[in-house]
Amino acid sequence: MECHQSYQYYSSSDLHDQKDLSYISSQPSLQSVPSLASQSHNQSNPCHHCLTTLQGQNSYTSSLTLAGNFIYTGSSDGEIRSWRCNSLREVDSENPTLDHNMVAAGKGAVKSLAISGDKLFSAHQDHKIRVWKINTHHEQDRQKCSRLATLPTLGDRAAKLLMPNNHVQIRRHKKCTWVHHVDTVSALALSSDEQLLYSVSWDRTLKVWSTTDFKCLESVRNAHDDAINAVTSSNDGDIYTGSADKRIKVWRKDLGEKKHSLVATLEKHNSGVNALALSRDGCVLFSGACDRSIVVWEKKEGEAHMEVVGALRGHTKSILCLAVVSDLVCSGSADKSIRIWRGVDRSYTCLAVLEGHNGPVKCLTATVDDDHCSSSNMSCIIYSGSLDCDIKIWQVFVPSI
Repeated sequence: MECHQSYQYYSSSDLHDQKDLSYISSQPSLQSVPSLASQSHNQSNPCHHCLTTLQGQNSYTSSLTLAGNFIYTGSSDGEIRSWRCNSLREVDSENPTLDHNMVAAGKGAVKSLAISGDKLFSAHQDHKIRVWKINTHHEQDRQKCSRLATLPTLGDRAAKLLMPNNHVQIRRHKKCTWVHHVDTVSALALSSDEQLLYSVSWDRTLKVWSTTDFKCLESVRNAHDDAINAVTSSNDGDIYTGSADKRIKVWRKDLGEKKHSLVATLEKHNSGVNALALSRDGCVLFSGACDRSIVVWEKKEGEAHMEVVGALRGHTKSILCLAVVSDLVCSGSADKSIRIWRGVDRSYTCLAVLEGHNGPVKCLTATVDDDHCSSSNMSCIIYSGSLDCDIKIWQVFVPSI
């Protein structure tokens, strides 16, 4: 059975109902790529436990991002909250020490979040990107956001409106300017210098925005043959997009060029690609899909293109999210679990399986917990959001290599 088209897979407002995800378990496994790790995790497990569970929300958390001592969450009801990560040593499941407040509310489910300085960018199901200014009230140590802009801005739309060559056909009898997304904005990513914001959408376009004046600088139409679910960018400026068409595409703007061009298409998955993540040096790409596999791609020494190395298997349902922290890869799945992977010389081990959510794990973010690292162990804090409407905070101690 083929993976559903992502217009069907994600567009339902009832996504928190787990029966909407029941077909995920039947996606065919990726057999054409060799496994890099055993399905069972290593017997010498690192120590890990759930520090606390943040409950009480009426909608599920669809996106997570960290900035400083705050974690920001975007939910299916359009609300954005900030949580102060205070004194994690004292956090426990019965006495959580995380204060939170709603900092902003948009229209349509929040699909992705990105932060640059005091600006917060949010992608929404209503086809818009919203830009918020983060205001911190130091005396209360709390935050509130004020809206700076909605993309595309009114000025950007007006400037393009009068020129016929700025209009694109979106339906048989409807046109709009090329700066508009015309379907859900599914993911965001920032360039390494944070001067550019990349957005992808179920309308199959990749757009590039300025983070200073918020103008749309470029739009790649029909970047894929189906809805685009994921985007990430590397330090060298390459952009990676993952789609329901089963492909990952690599985009690059060469020196002196005004627009990005397609430089590679990575094809190994046999169902829709849901998540992408890059290693810290940008030389390894991880892709997660409905085929229950995480494909590992590496750049050959001295070459610019990625080649497939193998696949990480162990999840029993679709991979929905990925996060990289230090030399670890974290994967969240519709099977309700999170797996922690580490690779050494192209050999990967599943170090831990984190279980406790009662629904598919929709989003992940992670950070190194410097306060608890030692010469023999690295400590990481992992944040996970699930369709069970809970956010869990995990601490994982990993032996140093």
